[in-house]
Amino acid sequence: MLADMKSKPLKMGNSYAGQLKTTRFEEVLHNSIEASLRSNNLVPRPIFSQLYLEAEQQLSSLEAGSRADNEEEEEEEEEEGLESSSPVSYQMKPPPEGCCTTDGFCQAGKDLRLVSISNEHIEVPLGFLLVGAKSPNLPDHLLVCAVDKRFLPDDNGRNALLGFSGNCVGCGKKGFCYFTEFSNHINLKLTTQPKKQKHLKYYLVRNAQGALTKGSVICWKGAELRGRQSSSSTCPGTGFQLPESSGLSGSTTSEPPPNPPSATPQTATAIDHIPSTAAFGSAAYNGKESPKQQLVKNNLSALTRPSVLGTLTNSGPPKKRHKGWSPESPSSTETWNLPLNPQVPNRIKNDGGSLSSLPHSALVGPASSPMVGSGEPVSVPDNLLKICKAKPIIFKGHGNFPYLCGNINDVIVSPLLYTCYRNSQSLSRAYEQYGAPTIQPISEEMQLLLTVYYLVQLASDQVPLIEDLEQIFMRSWRESHLSEIRQYQQVIPQTFPQVPSQIAPVTSAQLPWLAGLAASSCNDSVHIIECSYSLAEGLSEMFKLLIEGKLIKTNYVVIICASRNRAIDSCIVITGKYQARVLSEGMLTPSDYQKEVNYQLVTGKVESLGSFFSTLCPEGDIDLLLEKFYQENQGHISSSLSASVNKSTVLNGTGAAVCTSYEIERHQIRPFQLAVAQKLLSHICSIADSSTQNLDLGSFEKIDFLICVPPSEVTYQQTLFHLWHSGILLELGLEKQHLTKQKVEQYVMKLDAEAQIKFKVFLQNSMQNPHTLFVLIHDHAHWDLMSAMHSLYPQTELSTGLVDRLLNCREVKEAPNIVTLHVTSFPYALQTQHTHISPYNEIHWPSSYSNGVDLYHENKKYFGLSEFIESTLSGHSIPLLRYDSSFEAMVMALGKRFPRLHSAVIRTFVLIQHYSAAMMAVCGLSQMKNYTSVETLEITQNLINSSRQCPSGHGLMVVLRIPCTPLAAVAYERLYNVRERLALEDNFEIILGNPNSGITIGKHFVEQLKVWQKIEDVDWRPQTYLELEGLPCILIFSGMDPQGESLPRSLRYCDLRLINSSSLVRTTLEQELGLAAYFVSSEIHTEKAVVNDVLESDPEKLSSTDNEDEEIATEGSTSERRSPMKRERSHSHDSASSSLSSKASITAFCSEPSPPLVTAGDRAKSPHQVLQVLSNSTEETTNNHERQRQKVDKGAQTTISKHLPPGNEQLDTKQNIKSTQISITSSSSSPFSSSSSSSAPTHNSFILQTSQCSMTKSSKQPPIVFLPKLVYDIITSTDSSGLPKSSSLLPYHSVMWASSFRPLMSKMMTCTEQSLYYRQWTVPKPIHMDYNNRNEGRMDTFHPRRLLLSGPPQIGKTGAYLQFLSILSRMLIRLTEVDVYDEEEININIKEESDQCYHQPGDTWPDLETFKEIPFDYTIHDPKYEDASLICSKLQTVNSEDRSMSRRQEDMYTHRQTTRMRLSKYAAYNTYHHCEQCHQYMGFNPRYQLYESTLHAFAFSYSMLGEEIQLHFIIPKSKEHHFVFSQPGRQLESMRLPLVTDKSEDFIKSPTFTPTTGRHEHGLFNLYHAMDGASHLHVLVVKEYEMAIYKKYWPNHIMLVLPSIFNSAGVGAAHFLIKELSYHNLELERNRQEELGIKPQDIWPFIVISDDSCVMWNAVEVDCSGDRKSDYTWTERNVSLKHILQRIEATPNVTHYALIGMRKWSSKTNTAEIKEPFSCCHVHDFIMLNVDLTQNVQYNQNRFTCDDVDFNLRVHSAGLLICRFNHFSVMKKQITVGGQRSFHIKSKVSDIPVSISPAQYICAPDSKHTFLAAPAQLLLEKYLQYHSHRFFPLSLKNYRHPVLSVDCYLNLGPQIAVCYVSSRPHSLNISSSGLTFSGLLLYLCDSFVVASFLKKFHFLKGATLCVICQDRNSLRQTVVRLELEDEWQFRLRDEFQTANAKEDRPLFFLTGRHI
Repeated sequence: MLADMKSKPLKMGNSYAGQLKTTRFEEVLHNSIEASLRSNNLVPRPIFSQLYLEAEQQLSSLEAGSRADNEEEEEEEEEEGLESSSPVSYQMKPPPEGCCTTDGFCQAGKDLRLVSISNEHIEVPLGFLLVGAKSPNLPDHLLVCAVDKRFLPDDNGRNALLGFSGNCVGCGKKGFCYFTEFSNHINLKLTTQPKKQKHLKYYLVRNAQGALTKGSVICWKGAELRGRQSSSSTCPGTGFQLPESSGLSGSTTSEPPPNPPSATPQTATAIDHIPSTAAFGSAAYNGKESPKQQLVKNNLSALTRPSVLGTLTNSGPPKKRHKGWSPESPSSTETWNLPLNPQVPNRIKNDGGSLSSLPHSALVGPASSPMVGSGEPVSVPDNLLKICKAKPIIFKGHGNFPYLCGNINDVIVSPLLYTCYRNSQSLSRAYEQYGAPTIQPISEEMQLLLTVYYLVQLASDQVPLIEDLEQIFMRSWRESHLSEIRQYQQVIPQTFPQVPSQIAPVTSAQLPWLAGLAASSCNDSVHIIECSYSLAEGLSEMFKLLIEGKLIKTNYVVIICASRNRAIDSCIVITGKYQARVLSEGMLTPSDYQKEVNYQLVTGKVESLGSFFSTLCPEGDIDLLLEKFYQENQGHISSSLSASVNKSTVLNGTGAAVCTSYEIERHQIRPFQLAVAQKLLSHICSIADSSTQNLDLGSFEKIDFLICVPPSEVTYQQTLFHLWHSGILLELGLEKQHLTKQKVEQYVMKLDAEAQIKFKVFLQNSMQNPHTLFVLIHDHAHWDLMSAMHSLYPQTELSTGLVDRLLNCREVKEAPNIVTLHVTSFPYALQTQHTHISPYNEIHWPSSYSNGVDLYHENKKYFGLSEFIESTLSGHSIPLLRYDSSFEAMVMALGKRFPRLHSAVIRTFVLIQHYSAAMMAVCGLSQMKNYTSVETLEITQNLINSSRQCPSGHGLMVVLRIPCTPLAAVAYERLYNVRERLALEDNFEIILGNPNSGITIGKHFVEQLKVWQKIEDVDWRPQTYLELEGLPCILIFSGMDPQGESLPRSLRYCDLRLINSSSLVRTTLEQELGLAAYFVSSEIHTEKAVVNDVLESDPEKLSSTDNEDEEIATEGSTSERRSPMKRERSHSHDSASSSLSSKASITAFCSEPSPPLVTAGDRAKSPHQVLQVLSNSTEETTNNHERQRQKVDKGAQTTISKHLPPGNEQLDTKQNIKSTQISITSSSSSPFSSSSSSSAPTHNSFILQTSQCSMTKSSKQPPIVFLPKLVYDIITSTDSSGLPKSSSLLPYHSVMWASSFRPLMSKMMTCTEQSLYYRQWTVPKPIHMDYNNRNEGRMDTFHPRRLLLSGPPQIGKTGAYLQFLSILSRMLIRLTEVDVYDEEEININIKEESDQCYHQPGDTWPDLETFKEIPFDYTIHDPKYEDASLICSKLQTVNSEDRSMSRRQEDMYTHRQTTRMRLSKYAAYNTYHHCEQCHQYMGFNPRYQLYESTLHAFAFSYSMLGEEIQLHFIIPKSKEHHFVFSQPGRQLESMRLPLVTDKSEDFIKSPTFTPTTGRHEHGLFNLYHAMDGASHLHVLVVKEYEMAIYKKYWPNHIMLVLPSIFNSAGVGAAHFLIKELSYHNLELERNRQEELGIKPQDIWPFIVISDDSCVMWNAVEVDCSGDRKSDYTWTERNVSLKHILQRIEATPNVTHYALIGMRKWSSKTNTAEIKEPFSCCHVHDFIMLNVDLTQNVQYNQNRFTCDDVDFNLRVHSAGLLICRFNHFSVMKKQITVGGQRSFHIKSKVSDIPVSISPAQYICAPDSKHTFLAAPAQLLLEKYLQYHSHRFFPLSLKNYRHPVLSVDCYLNLGPQIAVCYVSSRPHSLNISSSGLTFSGLLLYLCDSFVVASFLKKFHFLKGATLCVICQDRNSLRQTVVRLELEDEWQFRLRDEFQTANAKEDRPLFFLTGRHI
């Protein structure tokens, strides 16, 4: 071979670069065209890239890991994919009439099958080759064809001519020019387009004997080189494949194989371990490479991520229609398509992670196997199944696998073990990222040896699990390389790794010997066959031993072919009947399982089983016995039954003994559910709060929802029931008071055929109501995760893939108002690498305890899986999980007798037989007790007797789980008949629970339920299982999976003995056990005293009253200490194991009135009687019993030997049983004896003491669960951390492990950690709906509005999500509401009582002349000034009542009256509001660039400040059109102003200024909606130090930044600068526009100054249509700010008004207030200011409070008009942060916050008072507000003698009145004649105040004066200038200052008394 390699030049690197071969070009062109025609969505790869990149594929020939034996399986996959996923099926031309259409024959009727004509002479024309074609209908056969070799590819897979030329070798017909025509002739019967590449598979060659055999694979397209030869290592001229061991391993050659330049010999060897296509095929088309080739090509050692390996294990190319598949995307091959039997074609989609859920390869022989093969064929003997009673399963291990022929239907070949070996070879790849290639993978020899060790330690009733094996490999590898792993976790990656040294010392020569040594200890359970030449001889020997019956005790045969000079070949054959049966059945998908069972039922194969049962009963056929019993007892039974029934009804009638314990739980929210609902809500809020803007909660006004449930009628009705009783529909306002069922049904959708209609309505609603948040709840979300693409198979149900089609549709994904909530108990399948759900959006049910503290006080304890498992571990309680060994033994024996019957059929028939016999035994046919098991008898006895223990007839429910619907129907029919024959039809009901139909129960039982539930509706029928509370019944629960049905509290037994135990997947197991999940009352009452009364010496009495169920919660109860048998029972958890149970009566409740019928002695015999008939020897069974006897649960602390005599353990099983038995005899002859007629008086006393409704007792105890032994072992076995084995199983059918190299799960993992584990280590299969989630080209594949709620089954998730809807709705309403101040105007009684009306109520605008007549109202009416000083005027008649301070200082903001208002569409918003309309306005829309802003300085001089003021504007680019810039330098010149005459509907003329501080998040600056989209200019006025934060939150707003000197200033400074800037700007605009010919007076002079808390605006509409003129009505409605401003701006003569404002809104506004539409009074909060008229009136820039009142008084005194529009009002939102509250007064000395009272705000000058860090003006204002009575003692509550305040208004507190006068000449002042003042306040008085002015006013004797100046010097000057000493007396100690340090420029006061 190497010589050939030398002679043939290596085509590497650029061998094709730049060359175009004509044929190649045509081929690629043809394929590209074809691909584009076939492709439905993906873009085909360009032709030239195929041609030029072809060279790179040379490298892929190195891969060589794809062995020949993968070929067939790959093609199977490909065919299946094509047939199933092709959207248009291929219509074959109908064959000519009369011709042969048999598969395997040509139309002329000649046989073409290779097996038939392999020895015939076939004439082959020159240039033709014989090839094998595959027919989809004959997977086992090849059809022989002769094809012109020009149309076949060369060794490189290239240069095949397009088209076809072939001959039929059967009839000899020649010249077929089209493959379509040829395929019709040879009856391929294709459902897809016939293609030679797909159907011509193998070259056919003659072997040494001259027989035609299958040769090498026809290598189409050259992309995937099958086998291990590369293009340069193929033997020229032959189609043979080299033996696999030669290949590239290169171990025996002196010369290394050709490697790419970068590859070392070590990496070349590693190629062998790259997951090859043996188990999961990977082909490539049109030059496309498989992911493996890509890996090889990129760098052979580049596999660094462990997860990547998992992707590869199942990777292959897409189907033909995905021609554009890229090398990076792992492809989508999934399954093998093999008919189970010819009538039942199947698609197998499960290739899970356990040997018991194998890929469904070969159920019919090697053609189904991916390993076919090389070397000599092995013939499978005839009658193998008949002789062995089971189909052996052959797991291909290492190396070559021989070709099987002969009776191949009787063996099964599987690749799973091979895949496992190959995956574990890649373990060390994970550490390559640490530069650690020296860590060698586990060697093949070691793998095989470990496998043998594993098989040896398996018990005879255990089945191997692939997970176990993977963990063994993982542990072994880690332990042997622990030091290297640790070392390489710290080193730097090496560039050139050293060639590794072999670490594992086992050599191939030692292997057989070591394996044999290991197997020698296992009593021949594992048999080793060593062969020297090939596996073929070992397989032949194995078949021979099987036929000779020498492997009867052997469960596993390991065949090893090891020689020194080559790699080992191995395979493992499962020959154990039980193991082979379980594993082969585990290969079936759920649907195939159903089909197989159905097939066996329909074809009558089970009849042999029935006839066999009848031979077991020595008394003859059971049916005859029943009939005889019925005839004999008809009269007696019916009368006694009717008597007992009548008795109970009479009791009910008289009310004497009615059971009071009956109640069906109504909807109530438990603390847990509320906690979960709140967690859900917080997740929703965090989505909304994130910067991604995926959910805008603020834009939603209400909630709507749709709950999707599986198509189970009971689950649907159950959800409707919960929804109805939760009241949620009324609460959300979705429905009105009168709810009907039809209305409720709109909100719940069954995922069935009709779902799409309901879902369409839901989607339409969501589109039509963008302001409604729709919550789509997907309950039981793990139920159908089938990809919609894969549910197109014709034979699947309509409902599969519905979830994907509906919930994953584009409309749902893109709708901004739909949130999807998946709710499930088993979230694992939604937690894969490709999940749509972010880990941050998962909500897990909280645990009830944290560090031993009970977090949620609940009155019920939840019993779930962990509690059930716990009950099996503790040695002091009765286990709740059990298995029935006599049932298992019988099933096993029957399984051997009937190997062709599915075990589900056998198990079901045995269990029905047991139930039937138990019913007969309870009814008095005591001989039948030998034909049932103790467990079944316990169940039946308690069921039948339960209703007679309760005066009302309440009873127990028994759930009998039969997943297979046809079997459930059989069971129902049989049990129903037995019940009728035994006249028990009124005693208990048998219900067939089918997921697709409702509940049907008898009329008698419906009436009973109606009485119990007090239902009067004549037509009522129970629709949920919960409504069967208290009904004695057997519920036969069918359906492959439970679909979320809840069971009532009267459930006592959950019989899961018939669940499909061969398909071991975590979700499946846990959901079956979830049926029994249960809430138990926290306080469990137990009647210990009863048991204590029994004498220990009387075993009979002990057993009949000893009640196992009582002891679930009683630790170490007396009965347990007394009964060694009881202790044993708690270990083995199996009442039949060694029949040690002391409880053959098994009374579930102490008050057992019926006689115990079974004696332990009889019971002990019964399994043996049965088994003797079943098997020739009892040896095996006895071994079983012994094994169970010795198997003591590890969790128990005590051992059997403590209780049993030492000799006992060595006794024979039968003796053992006898030595420990307790005989129980019947205490009464009548089978229906009631407690009163019992013949055992001692028993009666106990019964009467404890008689209690059995349903009540069952509600206090969790149900008892019976499991198959296999499942029981898996559930109860734990790993070292205590994690149940079931938890580490593959989580779900449609996912697979990403890698065998994965850490073990741990019991300590939280739900979140488990989720992250599955997210890292599982990937969805192609049939899973998340499979394509990675291909969307986005890095983040999570859907932002998708949540997952997971919690244990039956724990209350429905209640939690309904509660979530409720609180979400409340929150949305809260979000759309706002707290606005709602206070009545103050000082209404001080208003002038004037009857004069100046305007009509309906006037729109004030009349200027009329308005001038309205007197100014000095009184403040704004409620925020309730604690401000009253302003007196001559006109007012002041009442002298006490206006004492009604609120404390700190109450001022917190206790103002507010009301909650719904935001209207015209509201102003803060930064939390996001909606589509205002994204651009806000500047946050990601589609736009973040708005750029520019900083512009703007300076103007102001004489009063004595310096130039420099302001800065921040102007976003989008707002620059509002400004004028100088042309060359882009200097800001002015802000554009409109003209008075401008009129536009979409334009607001007045610029709006909003001063703000501390409210960057909460200020209401988003005026987009308030302005109704109108164009407006809005400027935020901010302090310099807050500029950056405001700019961050409001990037698209214009900012006016105040100079830094104003950083600590109050609102007065902002108002002052706004007004001065605006006037300066007005002048600039007048000058600018004057040049354009516009008069100065035509420029618009108004600005708006608005508070940052104005949220909505209202307008009063007056209707004056009454009869009299004075009659009118009015309504107030919310309007836009645009409406109000445009109305005000349109006021006639508007420029004559100086200030225009509006009312503060109040809900208490009365008619009188709006009778006069316009007032001349104070205006606040939202004003329009005429900067032209008020040019000479300034705001006081020093003020912090009341600056608007001060300014209003100045404007009025200047003779200017102030107009308040009373028909308009502004609502102010209560904002609790920022604003005035941002000023904190604290000590300047220490940083420690100390509360400082206002009295400390002033001090004597030069004193050592603590100085404060606060502006002097603020200290002054605050001091005067709270302590002004110190300065003006006479003024306190003296409202008739106010304080005279000159040129300013300062708040002196509510108990002092002030009178404002202006010193300006010509100013308007009140007439002070007749007024005597109690004080004088002179605040920073200017030169207009002169002595003569002051002398006009009169003061009371003792009145006080307060002069306030900037410094002590000006204080003295003022006293002198105003000649104050003439009338006022001053003292030195009356001088004060604000408590400021000198550098903070304190203010100084001087006080004096009037002389």
